[in-house]
Amino acid sequence: MNHQFTEKLGEWLRLNPDSRDYAAGAKMFLQLTGRVNMYKNLLAAPDMPRLEDELQKHYDFRVAELTHAQVVEMDEKAETIAADNNLHTETDTPRGKRADHDTLPPDIQALYVENLSVLRRMREVHLRLRTLSDENTVCPDSERYPFLKELIALDKKYRANWQRYDRYKPE
Repeated sequence: MNHQFTEKLGEWLRLNPDSRDYAAGAKMFLQLTGRVNMYKNLLAAPDMPRLEDELQKHYDFRVAELTHAQVVEMDEKAETIAADNNLHTETDTPRGKRADHDTLPPDIQALYVENLSVLRRMREVHLRLRTLSDENTVCPDSERYPFLKELIALDKKYRANWQRYDRYKPE
């Protein structure tokens, strides 16, 4: 991990928000995430609180004592999630639509629809994880961690939605 960059990031975050160089903060965001579209959006419509939140998340992770073993464990869990949810394929249709789906209350039907977008996001995050490897990143653990964390959180939401959808009993 580049400790000089982490220190530079910390200095930027410790500055009074009125005296920060917004463009420099946005550039650090781009260096950390590689998300060009969001970088352009941040420059086009400056949003200091959002930029600060994004950078703070990365800074907190970089200074935390997250061990390689924890990332490896999360990586294994992510692969299990990918296999369970068939994230290696391009189909965006969740399995298990109930026969009585059209008669369910709108909030229960919405769970099925919401899972479509959750599944798409899981696929995007998983694809990003697959593109990150030891060869194309300087510090793979710090780069993979946010995506692993997001994938695990999305999986929990996905499963909770299915559980609520499947267990609903019409009166």
